[in-house]
Amino acid sequence: MSNLNKWVLSNARRWTVPGLVLVMAAAILLLIAGNWNSWASENSEQKTDDAYLRADLTPLSTKVAGLVARVAVSDYQTVRAGDLLVQLRDDDFRAQVQQAEAGVAAGQDALINNQRQKELQNARIDQAAAGIQAAEADITAAQAGIDAAHSAVANARSALDATKADVERTASERRRQEGLIAVESTTPQKLEQAVADAERFKSQLASGNAEVASAAAQLASREADLIKARAQLANTQAELEAQKRQRSVLDSQGMLLGADLDAKKAALAVASTNLGYTRIFAPESGRVSDRKVLPGQLVSPGTQVISLVEDDVWVEANYRETQVRHMRPGNAATVRVDAFPGVVLRGKVEYLSPASGSQFSLLPPDNATGNFTKIVQRVPVKIVLDRDQPVTGRLRDGLSVIAMVRTNNGGQ
Repeated sequence: MSNLNKWVLSNARRWTVPGLVLVMAAAILLLIAGNWNSWASENSEQKTDDAYLRADLTPLSTKVAGLVARVAVSDYQTVRAGDLLVQLRDDDFRAQVQQAEAGVAAGQDALINNQRQKELQNARIDQAAAGIQAAEADITAAQAGIDAAHSAVANARSALDATKADVERTASERRRQEGLIAVESTTPQKLEQAVADAERFKSQLASGNAEVASAAAQLASREADLIKARAQLANTQAELEAQKRQRSVLDSQGMLLGADLDAKKAALAVASTNLGYTRIFAPESGRVSDRKVLPGQLVSPGTQVISLVEDDVWVEANYRETQVRHMRPGNAATVRVDAFPGVVLRGKVEYLSPASGSQFSLLPPDNATGNFTKIVQRVPVKIVLDRDQPVTGRLRDGLSVIAMVRTNNGGQ
C-alpha cells in the first residue's frame, strides 16, 4: 500500500465519529424543533409563572362639584357595601331640593285650582243647558197660549157675530113696536119688552167687542212671549256654546299645567339625585386605597376621591398559546403565591380569554410588515380559588404567583 492510500484511510477514520455525531445532533435538533409545540401542548400539567393575583379595583369619583365635608374612612380601611366613604357639603343641593319641592307644590295647587274651575264651568254648562230647556218649555207654552188665544179670538168673534144678529133683530123689533104704538096697534108692555131686548143685546154687543179686543190683546201678548222665549233660547244656546269653549280652554290649561307639573317633578328628581351624589358609598365590600381628597378640598365632577379593592381575589395566568390546546373551563388548578412560600392554593379554570393579551393592548400589533418576527402569544386564563383556604384573607391584588392547570385531555 502506498503512503497516499495510508494517509487517506487514516484521515477517514479520524473524521467518521465526529461526522456521525454532528449528523445525529442535527437530526435530534430538527426533531425537537419540529415537535416541541406538540409535546408542550400534550402535557397534562401546564405551568406558568406569568401569573398574578387580581381583584376588582373600582376608582370612586364625584358626580357633582362641591367642598369635601368629611372623609369617613382612613387609608386601607376595610369597609362593607353601603358604608359612607366621602361626604360633600350639601347646603346648596338641599336648597335646590326645597326649591324643586316648592315648585311641585305650586304646580299641584295650580292643577287643583284648574280642576275646581272645571267643576265650576261644568255647573255653568249645566245651568245653560237647563236654561235652554226652560226656554224651550217657554216656547212650547207660548205656542200653546197663542193657539188658545186664536181659539178665544175665534170664539169671541163668533159670539160677537151672533150678538150682532140679535142686535139687528131686536133693533128692528123695537122700531116696529114704536111704529105700532104710534097707531095704537100694540100694547105698551110689548114696546117696553122690545126696548129692553134691544138695549140688552146692545150691551152684549159692547161686551162682545170688549171680549174680542181682550182676546186679540191676549193673542198679541202670547206672540210677544213666543218672540221673547225664542230670543231667550238663542241667548242661552250662545251662552252654552261660550261656556263649552271656556271648558275647552280650561282643558288645554289643565294639560299644560300637568306637563308643567311633570317637568317640576323631574326637576325635583334631578335635585334629589344630585343631593344623593354628595355622599359616596362603598358599592361592594372590600378595602379602600389611600385617600385622594381631604376635608375642605374643592372637587369637580370626575375627581377621583378614593379606590375600592374588592375582597374577591382570583388569578390571571398568561399561558403561551401552545399551552392552552386542551384547557377547558372547570379544569383543576393549583396556585403557589410567591409571598407565601410553601402554601399551595386550589382552584379551577373559570374561562379563557377570547383573544390573546396583545389584542387588548393600547396599540395592537400589525404584523403585515416585511421584517416580521414570530413571537409566541400569551392567552389570559382566569382561575378562581376555592373558598376557605389558608391565607385567602391575606391575598392582595397584583401579587406574583405560579399557576399550574391539569388538563383532562393531556397526552391524547
